[in-house]
Amino acid sequence: MEFIWKDDAKFKNLTAENATQQAALASFGVAIGRLMLRAAPEVRPIVGVGAMDLRAAILGGRPVVDLQGLISACWALGVPVIHLRVFPLPAKSMRAMVVEAEGRHAILLGRDASYPAPVAFTLAHEIGHAALGHLSGAKAIVDIGEPMHDDVDPQEREADEYGLTVLTASTRPAITTNTTNYSARSLARAVMEAGPPRHIDPGTLALCVGYIQQNWGVATASLRHIYGGPIEVWREVNRVAERQLRWDQLNDESADYLRTVMMDTDD
Repeated sequence: MEFIWKDDAKFKNLTAENATQQAALASFGVAIGRLMLRAAPEVRPIVGVGAMDLRAAILGGRPVVDLQGLISACWALGVPVIHLRVFPLPAKSMRAMVVEAEGRHAILLGRDASYPAPVAFTLAHEIGHAALGHLSGAKAIVDIGEPMHDDVDPQEREADEYGLTVLTASTRPAITTNTTNYSARSLARAVMEAGPPRHIDPGTLALCVGYIQQNWGVATASLRHIYGGPIEVWREVNRVAERQLRWDQLNDESADYLRTVMMDTDD
């Protein structure tokens, strides 16, 4: 495995990780990303793909832009996506990472979620980093903190805006409610009615309401009503990767290693 020093990667929203931990995380992610790219078909560079163009392409085959549509679009562009189940550090501090190698990109999702919408925003954000050319010589961008927190880092704002545009057709969705006293169930009903006609996933719309009104508790609780209960999102992500990756392009040791980081340790 190539050792990647922390200065070869850009860390966003860094918390208390020390230099050794940063280097370990960067080296691990870059090694996994390169294996993914070796086993993924090369289609076209994602750099320069506009947010509205990507949104239109996804909507060409789906009624809304959702996690499944984003994953399908990534693979169609030759950008492999997996959800990590093994980390080099005790704490799963990484939300996501985008790796670049020879002009191609791979995306590694890290943070668990029980519903697709939060993962969809994370993935759209990482696509933004790649499409906007944010790596610019770095081997990886590692997102540590929470999304949509008005970070002063201009690249984080740009990636947020790219992701929101793909998901909602706007960098700042204009959302108003006729009351501020609503329940999770009533919010779920409202977004399930309002989202699809606007080609917005109801879960994404609920999270936008939660962000704009700083009502995260109700917005998060509404996801249970929208999706009908918790979902093992990582399994859906990795099920697609298992089908899409060309395993015969890897030797047995590399293939076993990649499958290991894609499997739950309890499986």
